[in-house]
Amino acid sequence: MTRRTIDGANTANDERLQDALVRTSYAVVNIVSKVAAQHELSLTLLRVLGILRDRTPAMSELAEYLGIDRSSATGLVDRAVARGFVRKISDEQDRRSIRVAPTDQGQILAKSCSEEVRLELEPRIARLSPARQDQLARLLEALDGVPASE
Repeated sequence: MTRRTIDGANTANDERLQDALVRTSYAVVNIVSKVAAQHELSLTLLRVLGILRDRTPAMSELAEYLGIDRSSATGLVDRAVARGFVRKISDEQDRRSIRVAPTDQGQILAKSCSEEVRLELEPRIARLSPARQDQLARLLEALDGVPASE
C-alpha cells in the first residue's frame, strides 16, 4: 500500500530508498571494516588515513571530519604517530596549531587498503553498466554534497 505524507510524498518509495541506502551502507562498512581488521587498524584510523590522502588538516579539522571531539582525535593521532602512520607538523600560518600528515608508511598503507576495498567492491559495481556506474556516482555525490576525487 502506497501512503502519502501531508506534502504528497510517496512514503513507500521513501522507505524503499532508505532501506536500499541502509543495506548498501552496511555492506560497504562491512567491507571497509574487514580490510581495516586485516591490517590491524580500527575503522577510525583507516578513515584518518583516507582523510589524509588529499589534505593536511589541523587537529581540530580532523576531529570535525571524524565527528569526534578534539581530545579523542589527539589520542588517535598520538597512537597513529607511535605506529609510524602519521606525523604532526607545525602550521606555517599559526604556530600554535598542529597539522597531521601521513608518513610514507601511512601513504603506502592507505593506498593498499584503498585498493583492497576497491577489489572487494568491484563485483558489486560490475553488475552495473559504465553509464549506470557514472549515474550512481553522481547520485551519491549529490547526497553527500561532495564530488568524489578523480
